[in-house]
Amino acid sequence: MSGTRLAGTAAIQYMQICTGDNPGGYGGGRKMVQNDASFVGSIPELYDENVGPTFMLPYASDIARRLSHLQTGRLLEVAAGTGIVTAALAAALPRVEITGTDLNQPMIDRASTKAELRGVNFRQADALDLPFDDDSFDAVVCQFGVMFFPDKVAAFREARRVLRPGGHFVFNVWDSTDENLVIAALVTGLRRWRPDHPSWFMERTPCGYRDPAIIQADLVAGGFADCQIEKVVLRGHAGSPMAIAVGLCQGSPMRAEIEALNPTGLQEATQAAADAVADSFGHGAFDATLSALVIETWR
Repeated sequence: MSGTRLAGTAAIQYMQICTGDNPGGYGGGRKMVQNDASFVGSIPELYDENVGPTFMLPYASDIARRLSHLQTGRLLEVAAGTGIVTAALAAALPRVEITGTDLNQPMIDRASTKAELRGVNFRQADALDLPFDDDSFDAVVCQFGVMFFPDKVAAFREARRVLRPGGHFVFNVWDSTDENLVIAALVTGLRRWRPDHPSWFMERTPCGYRDPAIIQADLVAGGFADCQIEKVVLRGHAGSPMAIAVGLCQGSPMRAEIEALNPTGLQEATQAAADAVADSFGHGAFDATLSALVIETWR
C-alpha cells in the first residue's frame, strides 16, 4: 500500500494519550490537538473508500432527513471529514448555504475534490474554537465526530455560540461494540494479534461516548436546555471483510495505535482483523447491522 506513514513520534504520542500518560496532550488543554483525531497521509483516501460507504453513508441520509425543515439559511458542519454527510445535506438542502469544517486539512482537501460538493464552503477549523461570529448559523451538524473532541462541553458551548436563537444542533455517536458486531469482530481479530494490548481505539473512542445521561449532562453544561436522544439501527454494506479491515486499521487513527505497538505490523494486524470479520460475516460482500445514538437539541 502506498502513502505516507504516520511518524513514529506521533504514534508514541497517540499511545501516551490513549493510556492517560500524556496529561499535556489530549485533554490537557482547551484546543484540540491532532493525535487520536489525526487523519493524515493516505488515511483520507482509505477512510473515504472503505469506512465511508459502510459506516457513514447510512447515517448521512438520516441526518439530512432531520434537517429537511431548513429550506434556506446557513448550516455549519463540524468534523466534516471527507464530506459524506455534507453531500447528503447538499443534495437535500439545495438552497441552504453549507460550510464544512474539519480539524484535519487532508480530509477537507479530499472533500473539496468531489464534484457534488462544489457549492460547499470548506475550511479547516477546530470544533473547540470555531472561527465564526456568534449567531451565525441556523443549524450545526456533526456526524460521528463528537467522540473525538477532548473537551466535549467546550465543543457544545461553541456550537451553541454560533447558532442563532432557535437553531438546531444535530449529531450522532456510535453505540457500543456489542451493538455493532462488525466492529466487535474486527476488535476480536486485533486481540488475537496482540492479546496483551488492554483495549483498542475503536472501543475507547468511536464507541466510547454513548451514555445518554453523560451526553445530556455535557449538553446542559454547554448551555443547551434539553435534548432528544434516539437509538437508530441501520444496515451498512461492505464490499468484503478486507475492505472493513483496511478502512478501520489503515484508514483511521487506529493505524497509529497499531504502528506504535509494532512499526512493521500494519499488514499483519489488518489481515488478522479481516480474518475475524470473515469468521462472522463470510468472505464476500455482506450487510452488517449498525447502531448509533442520534442527538438533537435547539438553542
